[in-house]
Amino acid sequence: MNLKERYHAFKEWQKQPYQVKPLSQEEHTCATCGTTFQGNYCPRCGQSAVVGRYSLKTAFLLFLDVWGLGNRGMFRTIRDLLLRPGYMIRDYLGGMQMAYFPPFKMFFLIAALSILVEGGLNIKGENRFKTTVETFEKGLGVPEATSISVDDNATADAEESPGTKMGKKINASFTDFYDFMENHKTLFLLMGLLMLSLPLYLFHRHCPTIPDIKFPEFFVALIYITNMINIVSAVGGFFCVNVVWLELLTYVLAILALKQFSGYSYWRTIMAGVVSFVIFFFAVFMMVIAVLAVIAFAAYM
Repeated sequence: MNLKERYHAFKEWQKQPYQVKPLSQEEHTCATCGTTFQGNYCPRCGQSAVVGRYSLKTAFLLFLDVWGLGNRGMFRTIRDLLLRPGYMIRDYLGGMQMAYFPPFKMFFLIAALSILVEGGLNIKGENRFKTTVETFEKGLGVPEATSISVDDNATADAEESPGTKMGKKINASFTDFYDFMENHKTLFLLMGLLMLSLPLYLFHRHCPTIPDIKFPEFFVALIYITNMINIVSAVGGFFCVNVVWLELLTYVLAILALKQFSGYSYWRTIMAGVVSFVIFFFAVFMMVIAVLAVIAFAAYM
């Protein structure tokens, strides 16, 4: 099979929904409740018909199950989000919910993993939170802390102009607000997704694949796409991949996922994404201006 044939075979595999294991016709006796039955699972207690001896794989799944990750649907969902994201989301919204990991549960689990990776769980042991805050403070012009006596500090305060004092107060207040956003990143990310989903939904509410799609369904689809992006970002962050290249990759994957999900052309998908992001960033900009105005007013008072 040449490369072209492999590509076509992969495209056909992408479009195929998850296939459930065929129902066993053998007769089994449940090791837990003693019920005799035919099939893959006991109808009385739900235990699997085939219970083998513990292996490394079984022990690993039980270890992950402590955090709610032992479900096999988690690994299937990660695989399909990376290889066939739009088709997988359509399958989930179409009713195949037992085959895949729940979107919101996955969102918070991956967000927690991302926090660990950015906090130092990477191959360089780098705390990216601290680096980001330091870069942000340098951009604001916040002076570095120095060891100054109380008298020297009072003299310096007396020599500063009212404008300089207000500028420092505003910088300090805005830095505190940025720290608050970093400490509640998951909440702000969820709010940002809700804002972004509104203009995106307007472009996809009559898409060819799901012409009557409702907003909650589209928001679930966007959560899954965000999960895909966060998985790639977490893996890239663990290996300390260049941030610029990582962001470009996530944009490409997001466009691919939306294209598969909606059935639109790449051109229309890209244009819808660009316009939606322009509207989103304008709304965020206006909110930042409002926050700055409140901070400046509080500093002045």
